[in-house]
Amino acid sequence: MSNALAQALPHPLPADEPAAVQGMQRYYVARAAYYERVYHRPARQADLRALEAWLAETFRGHRVLEVAAGTGWWIPQGARHAEDWLATDINGEPWAVAQAKTLPACVRFAALDAYALDSASVLDGQRFDAAFAGCWWSHVPLTRLPGFLAALHRRLQPGARVVFLDNAYVEGDSTPLSRRDVDGNTYQLRSLDDGSQHEVLKNFPESSQALQMIGASAHDAQWTAFRHYWLLSYRWGEAPPP
Repeated sequence: MSNALAQALPHPLPADEPAAVQGMQRYYVARAAYYERVYHRPARQADLRALEAWLAETFRGHRVLEVAAGTGWWIPQGARHAEDWLATDINGEPWAVAQAKTLPACVRFAALDAYALDSASVLDGQRFDAAFAGCWWSHVPLTRLPGFLAALHRRLQPGARVVFLDNAYVEGDSTPLSRRDVDGNTYQLRSLDDGSQHEVLKNFPESSQALQMIGASAHDAQWTAFRHYWLLSYRWGEAPPP
């Protein structure tokens, strides 16, 4: 997020990470049945087709751990040529939407809290050669990002490909930011079909911030800016010699 955008927000208020995370979970459960409307906006179609094609080729032949899969929008294309794709999430309602889709045969599902990757018995010692999360980074409180990334990396083989993609802030198209907290997290007020309003933590990192966050052990890092999305791809750790 640009400094100008941050400065335009109301005076920072204290962060409340547990409340923010729990509030987002309730919001996405309530929105699950119509969450994917956002992907049908005409202005986003060119970005989406480019991202979907890129994911399909990038994950060709890989064993992929997907974190916070939600309604599974990215799975049909991302997993098209994958060897194995484990889609994980903690919320049952979005997950039901994902499981109802026609998906490649390599796709598996597992209930998993993205903040509990280290203790997740469901992974049962599995290590993956790729990881993916779509529209998740922006919802992670800034103070929790280092711990989340470290736990994710521990589930990967050396040299694994890691891909994050998320929303870019587009004036006039994105939901306006309502405030920021003392940790630098930004928030949006979103309305559901029933008229209820929900405060959702939504960060919009700049490329330099994201690249700094993934650390010095990330190699071949590439940040690609689309009109409505950004994509970060890198390899984690050194691959063993052939």
